[in-house]
Amino acid sequence: MKLTVYHDGQFWVGVLEEAADGKLRAARYIFGSEPYDWDVMKFVKLHMLSCLDAANANVETKIPIRPSNPKRLARQVAKEVKIAGVSTFAQEAIKKDFELRKSNRQELSKQLRHDLANYKRTLKVQKKKEKKRGH
Repeated sequence: MKLTVYHDGQFWVGVLEEAADGKLRAARYIFGSEPYDWDVMKFVKLHMLSCLDAANANVETKIPIRPSNPKRLARQVAKEVKIAGVSTFAQEAIKKDFELRKSNRQELSKQLRHDLANYKRTLKVQKKKEKKRGH
């Protein structure tokens, strides 16, 4: 599991990446203003797992899982810390999740518009009937 915090020009954003069983799940969390260390720790302790659970999109990756040398692992961690950025797999997973939520939101709003139109139509018909009866 990896958390990357960066500034996107307007807000400070945290990107969570979790690779398991050859699939990568990613989620995006907006901190807003520059987070202090305790803000990041609070997020990690309280909201990180729920944020990852909410991410629906999975991207297939080919990440070899094999034991690594501790020195090599330390070098890789130092290299990743030096390079600020988010992997393309994570960006793809976030984009898929965003599009999935967008399509769900569009379906819901379409249904609400349809229900409102039906409600207005029934009110209009009812009012017309009442006028015809002479009320």
